[in-house]
Amino acid sequence: MMNLLQRLAPFAIVFFSALALTLVLTPIVREINRRLGMVDKPDPRRINKVPIPRGGGAALFLGLFGSFFVYVLVTGSRWVGSGVGSHSLRFVALATAVFLLGLADDKWNLPPKLKLLGQLAVAFFAWFWADLGFHTLWPSIPPVLDCALTMFWIVGAVNAFNLIDGLDGLASGIALIAVLGMAGALAFSGRPDQTMFHLAFAGALVGFLRYNYNPASVFLGDSGSMLIGFLVATLPLATQAANSFLVSVGVPLLAMGVPIFDTALAILRRSIRHLIFRRMATELSDGDSDRVMTADHDHLHHRILRSVGLNQRKAAWTLYLLTLGAVAIGLAGMALKSKSAGLWLFAFAAAAVIIFRDMARVELFDAGRLLSSYARDRSTALRRRWARLAVPLLVAFDLIALTGAFFVMLYAMKIPVTKTVIRIGLPIRISTVFAALVFFRIYVTVWSRATAANFVWLFLACAAGSLAGSIGVYYAPQIETTEIIGATLMYPLLCFVFLSTVRIFRPLVRGIFYTLDCSRLKARKDVSRVLVYGAGLRYRSFRRELVRRTSANDRIVVGLLDDDILLRGQFIGGVKVLGTLMEAPEIVNRVNADAVVIACEVTDDWLKVIRKTLVPTGVKITHFNFTEKEL
Repeated sequence: MMNLLQRLAPFAIVFFSALALTLVLTPIVREINRRLGMVDKPDPRRINKVPIPRGGGAALFLGLFGSFFVYVLVTGSRWVGSGVGSHSLRFVALATAVFLLGLADDKWNLPPKLKLLGQLAVAFFAWFWADLGFHTLWPSIPPVLDCALTMFWIVGAVNAFNLIDGLDGLASGIALIAVLGMAGALAFSGRPDQTMFHLAFAGALVGFLRYNYNPASVFLGDSGSMLIGFLVATLPLATQAANSFLVSVGVPLLAMGVPIFDTALAILRRSIRHLIFRRMATELSDGDSDRVMTADHDHLHHRILRSVGLNQRKAAWTLYLLTLGAVAIGLAGMALKSKSAGLWLFAFAAAAVIIFRDMARVELFDAGRLLSSYARDRSTALRRRWARLAVPLLVAFDLIALTGAFFVMLYAMKIPVTKTVIRIGLPIRISTVFAALVFFRIYVTVWSRATAANFVWLFLACAAGSLAGSIGVYYAPQIETTEIIGATLMYPLLCFVFLSTVRIFRPLVRGIFYTLDCSRLKARKDVSRVLVYGAGLRYRSFRRELVRRTSANDRIVVGLLDDDILLRGQFIGGVKVLGTLMEAPEIVNRVNADAVVIACEVTDDWLKVIRKTLVPTGVKITHFNFTEKEL
């Protein structure tokens, strides 16, 4: 027991010394920054409601390096093997440069391009001067690629933590989890002695969180967030060893997953909005600037904050738990070793569900809005260019679909994929079906307005082409014909499915973007919430109009009313049938509806009943109708 305590004592000392020093220094730094005017004042872009000093990264910097430096002097320990690599003084010098760059930005608000240039310079010297790179992990990596990868890794991490620092305690809390996760990875790999600096860093973060956690009395500022990003990125490079991918890259990448993902989404989102702005040549409706490097209100913490009712603590803990889960998966992968592949696959699937369900909706909608603006561009030159490309693109997609159907048929029928099958069977079947498509005039059909008859003709073309292809294969040399009857029956079905999928892709995409539009509109307060009375053909026409107008839509269907009691609780077009007209007053109050759209044929007498039922609720009543009138 005594031996265990003696072994743990240095780790505890370095952790608690950094914690104590940061606890003492943070109030001092806070007051100094207040007097220097380094204060975040409330404005529409910021979350804080009162002026709060920034530049708290100075306390973090002094608490971390001050305590660790004193520890090294008192104990006589060497920096080498402590977790900062063999070039420790150079490591400290670069960290100081990043901190001073951030501190200058906290004081004078440096231009983004100048700040990025400084980050690139520090990242280059980290590789060239401090020998921090990926060459230890991958000895055969070319120097140019190693330099580029190292600079991308460091600059990406610095900006990731800079961008995620939007809630009280968010960046410092995520950094704490990340650093402890990397320390755990080193311990798992049999190198606990190299976690000394990690523990000092963790202690300093805990001490700073005392003042930075909601309600915060001091902010990290760029001096703190950039320092955190630099340290989190370079510590794995300083402690890496050959054949230690999980320790050097895997766990750190998972630990930085939330900030990195947020940064990637921000770049994508702002780039798309920049292109939208240029096409519109006017100010965006939500007030976002057209500049790619300008801040917006759609970071992960902003979205989660809106979803939890503007509760900063809940939003921060949501992201803490995401980071903790990612780190736990990485450490579990190290422990499971041979079984880690299944764990990583599960993690990827879970992350994909979270991303596309709750996080990437804004970016997907903006991408759809950009594509829609191109598709609806009325300029003669662009439309003429698209008209020339439309059929060749459709032909190319069809050839890909026919090829895919061929290989699916081979797999389903367990036919060996031989060179003869590829050289002779594939061209014959594809060419005959394609010739049938041309003969049946498939390429002069406007498929966005196709009817059932058009799909019948498409199936007949596939069947005729497949039959002709089977005859060609039967008489072709070197081809086995034992499975020819099964192929003749299966191939046209597969071709029809694949080709139909290509043709219904456009309306399917419209439906997807309408769903994304609904998700986006739910967070807005100026949107009209609509109940639709009638779940038949007219409702489908009404919904089709909404789908076609996603970019200018200001209404969202929150439920359906229908007098057919068998439809109660069913979903039509993704919208639930909530009840009948007689239950409308209670449903209007329950879903907080603003309007009711009548999307069915009604007599004058029944219209009076509808008015009598709905007028007391105070909602707006409209009638969606299409009629034929004699001119």
